[in-house]
Amino acid sequence: MFKDKTLLITGGTGSFGNAVMKRFLDTDLKEIRIFSRDEKKQDDLRKQYKNDKLKFYLGDVRDLASVKNAMYGVDYIFHAAALKQVPSCEFFPMEAVKTNVLGTDNVLTAAIEYGVKKVICLSTDKAAYPINAMGISKAMMEKVFVARAKTISPERTLICGTRYGNVMASRGSVIPLFIDQIKNGKPLTVTDPNMTRFLMSLDEAVELVVFAFHNAEAGDIMVQKSPASTIRDLAQAIKELFNADNEIKIIGTRHGEKLYETLLTREEYVVAEDLGGFFRVPADKRDLNYEKYFDNGDPNLSKDQEYNSHNTQILNIEQIKEKLLSLDTVRNELKDWNK
Repeated sequence: MFKDKTLLITGGTGSFGNAVMKRFLDTDLKEIRIFSRDEKKQDDLRKQYKNDKLKFYLGDVRDLASVKNAMYGVDYIFHAAALKQVPSCEFFPMEAVKTNVLGTDNVLTAAIEYGVKKVICLSTDKAAYPINAMGISKAMMEKVFVARAKTISPERTLICGTRYGNVMASRGSVIPLFIDQIKNGKPLTVTDPNMTRFLMSLDEAVELVVFAFHNAEAGDIMVQKSPASTIRDLAQAIKELFNADNEIKIIGTRHGEKLYETLLTREEYVVAEDLGGFFRVPADKRDLNYEKYFDNGDPNLSKDQEYNSHNTQILNIEQIKEKLLSLDTVRNELKDWNK
């Protein structure tokens, strides 16, 4: 399926983009295009890999012309470009809209125009019952790609998406913060010790996208079942791995944070198809016949069910340590710490 094809990764210099690039570098893909606005990171990747299969395109998803410039001859797109930092999106919500919503629409517009075969858009658990600007913008992104998926034949361009939880040790996440606090002799700052978050490695996030590539239908949102942990246990697990005695300091829930994250809302849980390790949330196929919205209800929606980081498998400290040790970042930090 990938033989002699061209893959475009938007946001290709980010944490996910880098991981998916490495995942496909040794396949029989003809070309991998890295699209991003960060020329420094592109140059770093160019020097690091020195691989003729990699092609770098400088541009911004906000700019339709630059997106089109990278689109000619593309077969598949993994759309990972996004603003994802909750505080920055809170202060600059329109910037989140421009990148996460309008940028996605630009990618889809160009993909349809150029006859791209498949587009997979990456979303986040913060898009389910969103309370912050980042989550709201990603929720709108999902609405955009689901709506666009209805307007084009999937035989021409199949548009679908994935939604996943916290990616462990990605830029801006809490694991690098805790490690940095340990190394600098500072307290580990925990917001609410009972707060839970899904735990997923970058490799698992990549496998979710690959699963979606092979199994999703037009407009689907694919979700991987993931374990979770409390923030307190995560901090304690990192302390034990580093044999550290730093204090754990409770600082309180920050603006825009939830006690737990949701991967499937109640409305989605009712219609989701359980695929074993994954859920498939099919697109709402209703048209603008308003009777289907206002006159016909669904008794299943009265059920109090959803899939969130409170009711999934909760890892204990030993299980968290095992998962942490599967990460190259953590293993490398431990080597440096134990020198």
